[in-house]
This record gives sequence, structure tokens and C-alpha cells, in this order.
Amino acid sequence: MNIGDLLFQLIFFVLLIGIVAAVFYAVRSLVIKEPDNSKSIERKLDRIIELLEKENKD
Repeated sequence: MNIGDLLFQLIFFVLLIGIVAAVFYAVRSLVIKEPDNSKSIERKLDRIIELLEKENKD
């Protein structure tokens, strides 16, 4: 086995690990961001409801 083959296998192995890590990170970020977005939307809707109720009282 020469040094070229070893270098190619090393680069391919690092690339394979990088692809797996990128997919894992993308799926994880999509799953984790969903609750944060829904909480933010709920807060905004609550604020709108409060403003509308305050406007109706006046």
C-alpha cells in the first residue's frame, strides 16, 4: 500500500464523516427550532389579543 492510497482513504473517510455530521446537524436544528418558532408565534398572538381587548375596552 502506497502513501497515495492511504491519503485517498483518509480524505474519503473525513468526507464521509462530514456528510453524516451535516445531515445530523440539519435534522437536529429543524427539530429543535420548531418549538421555539411556535412559542414566538404564540407570544405575538397573545400580544395582539391583549391589544385588541384593550382597544375594545376604550
